[in-house]
Amino acid sequence: MTTVEPRSSAGAAVGERWARVDGRAKVRGEYRYAADQPIRPCLDVAVHRSTRPHAKITAIDTSQALAAEGVVAVVTGEDLYAEFGDRLMTGPAFSDQPCLAHGKVRYVGEPIAAVIAHSVKQAREAAELIEVSYDELEPIHDVDKAVQGAPYVHDELKPSIVFGDLKHLRGIRDTNVNYEFNLRRGDPSSVSGTTVSYDFWCPPTHHVPIELPFASAWCEGDRLELLATTQTPSYVRQSLADLLDLPLNRVRVRTAPLGGSFGAKMYDRLEPLVAALAWTLKLPVKITATREEAFLLTTRHGCAVAGSMTADENGMIVASTSDVRYDTGAYADVGPRITAKSGMVAPGPYKVENVSVKSRCVYTNKPSAGPFRGFGVPQVTWAHESLADELARQLGEDPVEFRRRNMLREGDTAPVGTPMHSADFMGSMEAVAEAIGWGTPFVKQEGRLVRGRGIAVGVKAVLTPTISNAVVQLNQDGSASLLISTIDMGQGSDTIMAQIAAEVLCLDEGGVRVIQADTDVTPYDTITAGSRSTYHTGNAVRLAAENMRDKLVALAAERFGVAETDIKLTSDGLVSAQTQETVSISELLHGHFGARGTTLTAEANFTTSWQPYDKETGQSPQVTEHWFAGAAAVQLTVDTGTGRVHIEHLAVAGDVGRAINPAMVEQQLSGAAIMGIGHALFDQMVFDEGQIVNGTLLDYQLPSIKDMPDKLTPIIIESPHRTGPFGAKGVGETTIIPLAPAIANAVRDATGVRITTLPLTPERILTALEEQA
Repeated sequence: MTTVEPRSSAGAAVGERWARVDGRAKVRGEYRYAADQPIRPCLDVAVHRSTRPHAKITAIDTSQALAAEGVVAVVTGEDLYAEFGDRLMTGPAFSDQPCLAHGKVRYVGEPIAAVIAHSVKQAREAAELIEVSYDELEPIHDVDKAVQGAPYVHDELKPSIVFGDLKHLRGIRDTNVNYEFNLRRGDPSSVSGTTVSYDFWCPPTHHVPIELPFASAWCEGDRLELLATTQTPSYVRQSLADLLDLPLNRVRVRTAPLGGSFGAKMYDRLEPLVAALAWTLKLPVKITATREEAFLLTTRHGCAVAGSMTADENGMIVASTSDVRYDTGAYADVGPRITAKSGMVAPGPYKVENVSVKSRCVYTNKPSAGPFRGFGVPQVTWAHESLADELARQLGEDPVEFRRRNMLREGDTAPVGTPMHSADFMGSMEAVAEAIGWGTPFVKQEGRLVRGRGIAVGVKAVLTPTISNAVVQLNQDGSASLLISTIDMGQGSDTIMAQIAAEVLCLDEGGVRVIQADTDVTPYDTITAGSRSTYHTGNAVRLAAENMRDKLVALAAERFGVAETDIKLTSDGLVSAQTQETVSISELLHGHFGARGTTLTAEANFTTSWQPYDKETGQSPQVTEHWFAGAAAVQLTVDTGTGRVHIEHLAVAGDVGRAINPAMVEQQLSGAAIMGIGHALFDQMVFDEGQIVNGTLLDYQLPSIKDMPDKLTPIIIESPHRTGPFGAKGVGETTIIPLAPAIANAVRDATGVRITTLPLTPERILTALEEQA
């Protein structure tokens, strides 16, 4: 564990535990989220949803809905398709999803028609009056049956222009597999030794952010304006411009800080529908999803993994295989990216010379799955960390010692072909093991309670390549405004970015204010996701602040009549080493412009690069800009009478490169771990023939305060990244990745039972214990 010493000088920002800039307003209930923002009065939209998982639409009767009180219009998917044609089909990977179904429906709950009315109540009541006639088609619900063949969810694959590397898939027919990633290194079949093999399953889960999805849109002259809960305003702007066939300067997308997301508010959700309605009807409209509807908008991918791991007589891992099948639902969303990004780390953070991974993204007749905290990596980590643990036990070895011997270290080449840098797996594992007292004696059984310890390590690649831009406006009074399109959704990015800018410009806490994302004002950013913002946007902010510093130095050098190399920016202002003269930023800008209230502007771009992986082998010398490394260790008890798990101590660690704000890093490590507890013990979406049967918070079980560990220890590991802003990387996903296998490994230690299906419910544990007996 690395401790960060406090720094007292003004402007020393990086490494300080600055308070969240939004903390007071949130605690006092004064914070305005998107649905609370002042906008022009809007009509309300409600949708009629499919009751069939797979069917042709033969007729839609909207007459009763149109006659209902307060209804202004009813629009069907056929109406919108007649207006927009194939432009109606959106999606980041494939142009496969309409905002309202036309021709046929592909999952229970798919929107078919939209009702626009003067109130939410009127719109929802009228939507229930719409009658749809269907010609039912055979559905496909099981991911493995979908891999094998018909029925097919889509007639052919239609890659979008967003991901250019998918264009070779255009026109492929008769398949439910929309993408396949293969990783090949050596030959696993050529080696022998001790092998463990299991089939693993992670069910689909829901994000459950507190804030519900919301979108509003209206026409302002010849422009479309939109306010929405989105992590991707730049993407949404481009998507809507393509839909409406407008230049980008006629589409404005605004958002507000989000009340949680975890991936639920990325890409195309409600925005295409409200944009299409507002543009075609020339009416201001808004839609707020209900909690039940939020379950239908997106899910985490259900995932099946058939995995094996082999070790030789020296306890070295010599082979790893994984057959990964992601259930992406009816629409691909970003599933192909998840399939590849997780497939490349399916062997885990280990030195393995013989690797075979097949990772596939598969259509089924369920709600679309999309990005979720961890981007598909927790699902494969569930497999490789369970395998590593079981292999150690089969060899009669301590699981920590076994991992220690096989762990990737600085400079080692990962199975995907990319060298490791700033990925301290060893430090993370050692820290959590020490925290829970790994190796020290403990009471194994107390009555019907059995106790065990487990550990797991995770690895993930950051989203690459991506683009971030930043603009710094320095005001004449010495305060600064920072213009970025990164969205603060609880992770504290507004505070972090302010600290990075303040560090360079020697400003005090509160000296930098971040402007909310607005595509008319703030510059392009690829996405707020994948724990990329601290590194990518942080670098853009650092560069923009350095450009501003250089401008100030030039102005001060001119004022003092000295060389620029003689000037230094300090917390007291700009100082000449030669003349010992000092001028404050305020005085300098007032003297330069001759007026109060002026601004000086600087900007910067930060773009990462990669080398695309070989389509046959998956190998790349630079498949990512940086790696995430994290570990979790747990001590728990299992009640053999009820099957209930109680966590006594959970320790989590993440290598963050450099902690810009240690307090927020600890919060992110803890928050991700708590979410991981849910996935390990509770979270799962249950389907019956395509119908969600627990799609409400009355039925969908989440961890409560009573399910929290008796002790939770977040540990910061700092292995500075050579190109990170002050050495920093991201952190938000790091500790959710190894959490479920750490708990399962502890259950295995306590009970002797290896469970390979999540979640570890009391019923599942009791069944396993009975089968063991």
